[in-house]
Amino acid sequence: MTTRLLPPPGTPRRLAAAQLANSVGDGAYYVCSALFFTRVVGLPPGLIGLGLTLAWAVGSVAGIPLGALADRRGPRGVSVLLAAATAAGVASFLFVRSYGAFLVAAVCYATAQCGLAAARQALLAGLVPAGERTRVMAHLQSVLNAGLAVGAALGGIALAAGTEQAHLAVFALDALGFLVCAAVLLRLPAPAAGPRRRAGEPRPAVLRDRPYALAALLNAVLLLRMPLLSLAVPLWTVERTSAPGWLVSALFVLNTGAVMLFQVRRAEPVTDLAAAARAVRLSGLGTAVSCAVFALSGWAGPAWAAAALLVAGAALQADAEMRQSAGSWQIGFSLAPADRIGQYQGFFGTGVPLARSAGPVVVTSLVLLWGVPGWFLLGGLLLAASYAMGPAVRWAERNRPGAGRAAGGAGAPVAAATGPAAAPVAP
Repeated sequence: MTTRLLPPPGTPRRLAAAQLANSVGDGAYYVCSALFFTRVVGLPPGLIGLGLTLAWAVGSVAGIPLGALADRRGPRGVSVLLAAATAAGVASFLFVRSYGAFLVAAVCYATAQCGLAAARQALLAGLVPAGERTRVMAHLQSVLNAGLAVGAALGGIALAAGTEQAHLAVFALDALGFLVCAAVLLRLPAPAAGPRRRAGEPRPAVLRDRPYALAALLNAVLLLRMPLLSLAVPLWTVERTSAPGWLVSALFVLNTGAVMLFQVRRAEPVTDLAAAARAVRLSGLGTAVSCAVFALSGWAGPAWAAAALLVAGAALQADAEMRQSAGSWQIGFSLAPADRIGQYQGFFGTGVPLARSAGPVVVTSLVLLWGVPGWFLLGGLLLAASYAMGPAVRWAERNRPGAGRAAGGAGAPVAAATGPAAAPVAP
């Protein structure tokens, strides 16, 4: 089994190039944006958080109709337009000097990002045979992490410089990355657009698909793991353990490196819905155990013991993340009708902006306010959601005879004429 970072030559590698182009800029943006808005623009942190929550809430809703647009008009053209729109959204931050302007720019950026994620998923589905999609997604996730790591290093240089010009250069780099992404996507083949909406068909149809909605809801709960290593564990490490503060950076590097090196290997066994449900279930177990280990680090006396427990918890969390990602990709594709993948992926993908907006509040409240019991409660919540995914998937299969196999079952190739396609944007 290969663990190569790059996918095979051809369409998968071009999709990876597009992913790399925007992820480098995103890595720098994630490191620098908060400090830019507080130190340079002078916005209160509370208002920044409120504005971003509102922006991602709008984006999560907009992703569904934008995904449906990719189904109707063709995913390549819509992906290119939304990549360019995301570049414009990032570039608009260069001119933000008031809260109103920040709010408008953030909403535009989040809306374009969520729509782009759905359209790229539809593009991948139209260009990659069904049995290979999860594996290609794993390659793209590895490339994403590599790009984020490089971007974070560049962002660190901008932070060290500490000037307004250095921060503005980061936004310019991110905008340029999305323009390069658009140019790469434009060179891909164009899958055929899906059929027009039939008379009497609900708009959007995914909102009437209760089994799929349940699977998407459970996936959103599982994505509450996203703020763990970026927010909860750093705060826990500094405030509740005896471990050195620099360990926070090391844990982030551990997670990024593990996903970059081993995501493909973790995704290889996930070739059908049964394997996907099993991967999600194992991810829930891993996350629950990691939460317990993180909790125990607060009781460890010596700094070395606390550090060892934190490293062990981070390793378990990285493994759980890779399993959950692989399982959710397979589920999201396989349960979606072949001619509505953009719309369905737009809905399934709402878990990412929801986790970005609500996750920090939920996770930090449990961990920092409740302490050790909060860790166990969080782990139990994620474990319950992971075990509920299997029955939800089986319900969806029973209520859509044959649709899972047509849209994403193992080994069933999808011709370009059957519908849209996309490239993954991981959480």
